[in-house]
Amino acid sequence: MQLVSGRTAQAFNLRKKRKEAFWEDRYHATAVETNHHLVACMTYIDLNMVRAGVVAHPSGWQVGGYTEMPASREGNSITDYGALMGLLSIDSVVTLRELREKWVAEALARGEVGREGKWTESVAVGSADFVRTIRTKLGSRAKGRRISGMEDNYTLREPQELLGVKS
Repeated sequence: MQLVSGRTAQAFNLRKKRKEAFWEDRYHATAVETNHHLVACMTYIDLNMVRAGVVAHPSGWQVGGYTEMPASREGNSITDYGALMGLLSIDSVVTLRELREKWVAEALARGEVGREGKWTESVAVGSADFVRTIRTKLGSRAKGRRISGMEDNYTLREPQELLGVKS
């Protein structure tokens, strides 16, 4: 991820003749349950450059994951689309591409392009059981991290002071 994000930032800054920081924060991993939470996470990531004001639609960002999807499983790509399709119970790249286009279009139509803390500040996102399992697996590394949420939308968050936020 560090290599990909670094190269992306360098290419954009070179093309736009910029020297400013490209990414808001450093890379941060979040465990995501493999159901509608994974779909929401993928859509959120696809909209990163829209959120940054660089493009109006993810298809306008040629080096992003949205445009990286190959025509078949054999294409060269960063993402293991076979594994992704298995996680989402989708049987073809064509279907995945069509669904991804639909998910992005729906998010754009709803105006869901703002920053969401659950994706940028959480250690885990999913059902209550999933988030509790991740917290248990983290053991002592989960100290100070709190589970919050309702219905089927829970997060395990970093303590705010680690994020530079004062209570």
